[in-house]
Amino acid sequence: MELKQAIEKRASIRSFKDTPVAVEDLKHLVRMGGQAPSVNNYQPWRFIVITNDEMKREMAYKVKQRIEELPANQSIASSNIKSQVEWFATFFEDAPAVIAMAMEDYESVLEKGVQMSHQDINILRNYPDIQSAGAAIQNILLAAVDMGYGACWLSAPMMAKEDLEKIIGIEQPYHLMAFVAVGVPSKNINPRDKKPLDEIFELME
Repeated sequence: MELKQAIEKRASIRSFKDTPVAVEDLKHLVRMGGQAPSVNNYQPWRFIVITNDEMKREMAYKVKQRIEELPANQSIASSNIKSQVEWFATFFEDAPAVIAMAMEDYESVLEKGVQMSHQDINILRNYPDIQSAGAAIQNILLAAVDMGYGACWLSAPMMAKEDLEKIIGIEQPYHLMAFVAVGVPSKNINPRDKKPLDEIFELME
Protein backbone atom coordinates (compact mmCIF):
# COMPACT_ATOMS: atom_id res chain seq x y z
CA MET A 1 0.00 0.00 0.00
CA GLU A 2 1.25 3.48 -0.85
CA LEU A 3 2.00 5.70 2.15
CA LYS A 4 -0.53 8.26 0.90
CA GLN A 5 -3.22 5.56 0.82
CA ALA A 6 -2.43 4.40 4.35
CA ILE A 7 -2.58 7.97 5.67
CA GLU A 8 -5.89 8.72 3.97
CA LYS A 9 -7.42 5.33 4.85
CA ARG A 10 -6.47 5.39 8.54
CA ALA A 11 -9.37 5.63 10.96
CA SER A 12 -9.73 5.03 14.70
CA ILE A 13 -11.00 1.45 15.03
CA ARG A 14 -12.69 0.57 18.31
CA SER A 15 -14.54 -2.64 17.42
CA PHE A 16 -12.70 -5.80 16.48
CA LYS A 17 -13.26 -9.39 15.38
CA ASP A 18 -12.08 -12.14 17.70
CA THR A 19 -9.32 -13.02 15.23
CA PRO A 20 -5.94 -13.06 17.01
CA VAL A 21 -3.11 -10.90 15.70
CA ALA A 22 -0.12 -13.04 14.76
CA VAL A 23 2.93 -12.54 16.98
CA GLU A 24 5.09 -11.83 13.92
CA ASP A 25 2.65 -9.10 12.90
CA LEU A 26 2.80 -7.59 16.38
CA LYS A 27 6.59 -7.62 16.21
CA HIS A 28 6.44 -5.85 12.85
CA LEU A 29 4.15 -3.16 14.25
CA VAL A 30 6.53 -2.55 17.14
CA ARG A 31 9.52 -2.50 14.79
CA MET A 32 7.79 0.16 12.71
CA GLY A 33 7.12 2.16 15.88
CA GLY A 34 10.78 1.91 16.78
CA GLN A 35 11.75 3.41 13.42
CA ALA A 36 10.19 6.75 14.37
CA PRO A 37 12.29 9.86 15.00
CA SER A 38 12.94 10.68 18.64
CA VAL A 39 14.58 13.54 20.50
CA ASN A 40 18.36 13.25 19.99
CA ASN A 41 17.69 9.74 18.63
CA TYR A 42 17.33 8.72 22.27
CA GLN A 43 14.69 6.09 21.41
CA PRO A 44 13.25 6.24 24.95
CA TRP A 45 10.58 3.61 24.37
CA ARG A 46 9.63 0.05 25.14
CA PHE A 47 6.52 -1.69 23.82
CA ILE A 48 4.74 -4.33 25.88
CA VAL A 49 2.08 -6.25 23.95
CA ILE A 50 -0.83 -7.67 25.94
CA THR A 51 -2.99 -10.40 24.44
CA ASN A 52 -3.98 -12.05 27.74
CA ASP A 53 -7.75 -11.60 28.17
CA GLU A 54 -7.65 -11.74 31.97
CA MET A 55 -5.01 -9.03 32.11
CA LYS A 56 -6.98 -6.82 29.72
CA ARG A 57 -10.10 -7.24 31.88
CA GLU A 58 -8.15 -6.32 35.00
CA MET A 59 -6.73 -3.23 33.31
CA ALA A 60 -10.16 -2.14 32.10
CA TYR A 61 -11.59 -2.64 35.59
CA LYS A 62 -8.94 -0.37 37.11
CA VAL A 63 -9.71 2.32 34.52
CA LYS A 64 -13.45 2.06 35.26
CA GLN A 65 -12.74 2.38 38.97
CA ARG A 66 -10.70 5.52 38.41
CA ILE A 67 -13.41 7.13 36.27
CA GLU A 68 -16.06 6.33 38.89
CA GLU A 69 -13.90 8.08 41.49
CA LEU A 70 -13.76 11.31 39.50
CA PRO A 71 -15.83 14.02 41.22
CA ALA A 72 -18.96 14.69 39.20
CA ASN A 73 -20.26 18.21 38.70
CA GLN A 74 -23.88 19.28 39.09
CA SER A 75 -24.84 19.04 35.41
CA ILE A 76 -27.73 16.80 34.37
CA ALA A 77 -25.48 15.14 31.79
CA SER A 78 -22.73 14.26 34.26
CA SER A 79 -23.51 10.55 34.62
CA ASN A 80 -23.99 10.11 30.88
CA ILE A 81 -20.70 11.86 30.17
CA LYS A 82 -18.81 9.65 32.60
CA SER A 83 -20.43 6.56 31.10
CA GLN A 84 -19.43 7.66 27.61
CA VAL A 85 -15.85 8.38 28.69
CA GLU A 86 -15.71 4.99 30.40
CA TRP A 87 -16.50 3.19 27.15
CA PHE A 88 -13.92 5.15 25.15
CA ALA A 89 -11.35 4.47 27.87
CA THR A 90 -11.96 0.72 28.20
CA PHE A 91 -12.94 -0.68 24.79
CA PHE A 92 -9.35 -1.96 24.54
CA GLU A 93 -10.56 -4.83 26.74
CA ASP A 94 -12.13 -6.45 23.66
CA ALA A 95 -9.22 -5.83 21.29
CA PRO A 96 -7.17 -8.91 20.36
CA ALA A 97 -3.98 -7.05 21.27
CA VAL A 98 -3.04 -3.95 23.24
CA ILE A 99 0.35 -2.35 22.70
CA ALA A 100 1.42 -0.52 25.84
CA MET A 101 4.04 2.14 25.19
CA ALA A 102 6.47 2.82 28.02
CA MET A 103 8.96 5.68 27.99
CA GLU A 104 11.98 6.68 30.02
CA ASP A 105 13.00 10.29 30.63
CA TYR A 106 15.76 11.45 28.32
CA GLU A 107 18.67 13.55 29.46
CA SER A 108 18.96 16.61 27.25
CA VAL A 109 22.40 17.86 26.30
CA LEU A 110 21.21 21.22 27.59
CA GLU A 111 20.86 19.78 31.11
CA LYS A 112 24.63 19.37 31.28
CA GLY A 113 25.29 23.05 30.61
CA VAL A 114 22.59 25.05 32.36
CA GLN A 115 21.16 25.26 35.87
CA MET A 116 17.67 24.11 34.99
CA SER A 117 15.73 21.02 35.98
CA HIS A 118 14.78 18.31 33.51
CA GLN A 119 11.14 19.31 33.81
CA ASP A 120 11.86 23.00 33.17
CA ILE A 121 13.87 22.16 30.05
CA ASN A 122 11.12 19.80 28.90
CA ILE A 123 8.58 22.62 29.20
CA LEU A 124 10.93 25.05 27.45
CA ARG A 125 11.30 22.66 24.51
CA ASN A 126 7.56 21.91 24.45
CA TYR A 127 7.81 18.29 25.61
CA PRO A 128 10.00 16.65 22.94
CA ASP A 129 9.61 13.29 24.71
CA ILE A 130 5.85 13.38 24.19
CA GLN A 131 6.37 14.48 20.59
CA SER A 132 8.67 11.47 20.14
CA ALA A 133 5.96 9.17 21.51
CA GLY A 134 3.44 10.61 19.07
CA ALA A 135 5.75 9.91 16.13
CA ALA A 136 6.16 6.26 17.17
CA ILE A 137 2.43 5.79 17.71
CA GLN A 138 1.63 7.22 14.29
CA ASN A 139 4.06 4.78 12.69
CA ILE A 140 2.24 1.90 14.40
CA LEU A 141 -1.18 3.18 13.31
CA LEU A 142 -0.12 3.52 9.67
CA ALA A 143 1.65 0.17 9.67
CA ALA A 144 -1.54 -1.44 10.99
CA VAL A 145 -3.53 -0.01 8.07
CA ASP A 146 -0.89 -1.23 5.63
CA MET A 147 -1.15 -4.75 7.09
CA GLY A 148 -4.94 -4.87 6.93
CA TYR A 149 -5.52 -4.32 10.64
CA GLY A 150 -7.39 -1.60 12.50
CA ALA A 151 -5.91 0.29 15.40
CA CYS A 152 -6.70 3.09 17.82
CA TRP A 153 -4.44 5.20 20.00
CA LEU A 154 -5.71 5.66 23.57
CA SER A 155 -4.69 8.17 26.20
CA ALA A 156 -7.82 7.99 28.41
CA PRO A 157 -6.72 4.79 30.21
CA MET A 158 -3.74 6.74 31.56
CA MET A 159 -6.11 8.09 34.23
CA ALA A 160 -5.29 4.81 35.99
CA LYS A 161 -1.63 4.94 35.01
CA GLU A 162 -0.12 3.76 38.31
CA ASP A 163 -2.46 0.78 38.59
CA LEU A 164 -1.84 -0.15 34.96
CA GLU A 165 1.92 0.04 35.43
CA LYS A 166 1.66 -2.45 38.32
CA ILE A 167 -0.45 -4.86 36.29
CA ILE A 168 1.84 -4.71 33.26
CA GLY A 169 5.02 -4.69 35.32
CA ILE A 170 6.42 -1.37 34.16
CA GLU A 171 9.05 -0.09 36.56
CA GLN A 172 11.45 2.85 36.75
CA PRO A 173 13.08 4.33 34.76
CA TYR A 174 10.11 3.63 32.48
CA HIS A 175 6.59 5.00 32.81
CA LEU A 176 3.43 4.24 30.88
CA MET A 177 2.68 6.68 28.06
CA ALA A 178 -0.19 5.33 25.94
CA PHE A 179 -2.04 2.29 24.56
CA VAL A 180 -2.66 1.22 20.99
CA ALA A 181 -5.48 -1.30 20.49
CA VAL A 182 -4.99 -3.54 17.44
CA GLY A 183 -7.04 -6.15 15.62
CA VAL A 184 -9.10 -7.00 12.57
CA PRO A 185 -11.92 -4.43 12.30
CA SER A 186 -15.40 -5.86 12.89
CA LYS A 187 -16.79 -3.58 10.19
CA ASN A 188 -15.63 -1.02 7.67
CA ILE A 189 -15.08 2.39 9.22
CA ASN A 190 -14.56 5.36 6.95
CA PRO A 191 -12.08 8.03 8.04
CA ARG A 192 -13.71 11.09 9.58
CA ASP A 193 -13.73 14.31 7.62
CA LYS A 194 -10.63 16.45 8.00
CA LYS A 195 -10.31 20.20 7.72
CA PRO A 196 -9.75 21.44 4.14
CA LEU A 197 -6.22 22.40 3.15
CA ASP A 198 -7.12 26.09 2.83
CA GLU A 199 -8.08 26.11 6.51
CA ILE A 200 -4.85 24.60 7.83
CA PHE A 201 -2.17 25.79 5.35
CA GLU A 202 -0.42 29.13 5.48
CA LEU A 203 2.63 30.14 3.44
CA MET A 204 4.90 33.01 4.48
CA GLU A 205 7.14 34.07 1.60
